Amino acid sequence: MLVLFQFSSCVTKQKEKAESFKISLGKVPLSAKFENDSISIWGGSLIKGGDNLYHMYYSRWKKGKTSTWVVDSEIAHAVSKSPFGPFKFMDVALPIRGAELWDGLCTHNPTIHKFGDRYYLYYMGNTGDGKPVITKEGKTKLNMVHRNNQRIGVAIADNPNGPWERFDTPLIDVSPNEDALDALLANNPSVAQKPDGTYLMVYKAVGKKTSGVFGGPVVHCVATSNSPTGPFVKYDKPVFQAKGNEFPAEDPFIWYQDGKFRAIVKDMNGAFTDAGRALVLFDSEDGFDWHLAKDPLLSTLQIEWEDGTTQKVTHLERPQLYLEDGMPVALLCAANMHDENGSVYSCNVQIPIKNNKD
Repeated sequence: MLVLFQFSSCVTKQKEKAESFKISLGKVPLSAKFENDSISIWGGSLIKGGDNLYHMYYSRWKKGKTSTWVVDSEIAHAVSKSPFGPFKFMDVALPIRGAELWDGLCTHNPTIHKFGDRYYLYYMGNTGDGKPVITKEGKTKLNMVHRNNQRIGVAIADNPNGPWERFDTPLIDVSPNEDALDALLANNPSVAQKPDGTYLMVYKAVGKKTSGVFGGPVVHCVATSNSPTGPFVKYDKPVFQAKGNEFPAEDPFIWYQDGKFRAIVKDMNGAFTDAGRALVLFDSEDGFDWHLAKDPLLSTLQIEWEDGTTQKVTHLERPQLYLEDGMPVALLCAANMHDENGSVYSCNVQIPIKNNKD
């Protein structure tokens, strides 16, 4: 009876912990902003190597040409002695490798994991004519061939410094069925290992049900695999949905903690809270059926710096957690800011996670 009581008490405490789950953000050190005067820096995913250095993989392209990421982006690699910087550029992890390959002209939005003894760098890639689209007014627009050629891949290495083994076919390709959720494109993967050792992926997809070159709706799909390199089995039920909204969410990051799958999701327009565009939390028992968390709001469009200042930003997205022993330590986000001349530039910020233990 005593053993049964102790077991029941333990289960109850675990359930209470799961139901009261919350993430709180700390103030950001001034060193925890990775930027470049001539390069736009976007996204950023972090892992600690056997060398005790922190390895960041991020997207970069020429500064001042916002929409040309779709033809110019490449995944680069930087290191630091701390998860909060300063980071130093090391090399281009996944460079251009030829228009004939599915990811030959663009690599973007990386997320890094270590499973077993190997490193797995998941990402989006595309190809096309390689030409940025410039309007008569000199503004940039999306190259729609490149945009609609987005697919998901993975590169593998024994060391976070590379070399990275890439594949000639995507890990997640579009589905051949014209009515499929991902009939037009697939991008922005997030991957977590399940308690049973298998793998869960959530990714962004665009279908063809909405007419026009952009397609639609924009949804998020779930896929599973017995291996980090696939094949992944797709499921046809979209997640992170909001009634009456064709594009409610973007950029989910998923992980498993305290008995549940967790997700940080970019709320595109206030579909899930009253905060407008923000980062919000979801949770799931099984990775397929997701619900808005009890305390969903994680961050609005502002950054609290250690020096006491608060900075408004126009974008705070591509959330990627850095975890140690399964616990969140830092939240990496892409941010759009204004410089002293009023020009918009992008960078990566590494936001400390507060310890919520009582």
